[in-house]
Amino acid sequence: MKLSVIIPSYNRASLIGRALDSVIAQELPESISEMEIIVVDDGSTDETVTALAGYMFKIQYIKQVNRGVSAARNAGLDLASGDWVALLDSDDEWLPGKLIKQFALLEQEKLKVCHTEEIWIRKGVRVNQMQKHKKSGGRIFAASLPLCAMSPSSIIIHREVFDDVGGFDEELPACEDYDLWLKITARYSVAFVEQACISKYGGHEDQLSHKHWGMDRFRIKALEDILSSTHNHFLTTEEQQLALSTLLKKLEILLSGARKRDNSKLEKDCMSKLGLWSNLLQEQKFDASKGASEINAI
Repeated sequence: MKLSVIIPSYNRASLIGRALDSVIAQELPESISEMEIIVVDDGSTDETVTALAGYMFKIQYIKQVNRGVSAARNAGLDLASGDWVALLDSDDEWLPGKLIKQFALLEQEKLKVCHTEEIWIRKGVRVNQMQKHKKSGGRIFAASLPLCAMSPSSIIIHREVFDDVGGFDEELPACEDYDLWLKITARYSVAFVEQACISKYGGHEDQLSHKHWGMDRFRIKALEDILSSTHNHFLTTEEQQLALSTLLKKLEILLSGARKRDNSKLEKDCMSKLGLWSNLLQEQKFDASKGASEINAI
């Protein structure tokens, strides 16, 4: 079997080498006969090409007009020829033994998706994760509702999963991983390696969480999509109700933010959506086709 590793990058000339070195240094499990590394340069204007010069014989390199991380990952998926796909953000790194541990667990549990525990480093200092970021395995759709429950840099996914649910939503400027994980965990159980297998770096200004206010705007769209699409039919009644409750909470938060910012259009949109989804929740039933048609009319 073949593994495709996809690394999107934008103006990370000083960091991309660390990410690549951590992939190249990995020991491959016996089940993987070949690994390809695909670096998607999302329109970098820095010295990325120079930084990659020594790696060109080990990687597939493509450069596109800057379109965002979702488009970059999707471009990598289009090029990937592996049975399995692993993702790595260009500012993170894999720890030794990551692939061995994940593929051993995937084989043991006979699953098609696997993520791992991680080490968080913020501005060069290791920090502890809060309880709300606690990770787990199994049927984790409910656990994926409040916040992103899996890190892209830790994940390995069988190609068939992308064939089932599609790629990253290129209309989302952020929370694109949250959106895809909801679609995946609606259908698939997930293997979880309890040992940290990646170092996840944060605190730099080019992170999407620093560039966009009100990240719940994008999570709300993802929740509406999961409730108004064919993915909804894979959810239990309890999971549908939990998704609806989470959507309402996030709409309330966004409504409060809209009022503080004196954003009358956003306030009106939030009020309209709160009315629709609240009615559906109070009725204790959810009609996916009704939800889709009425939401699209807002």
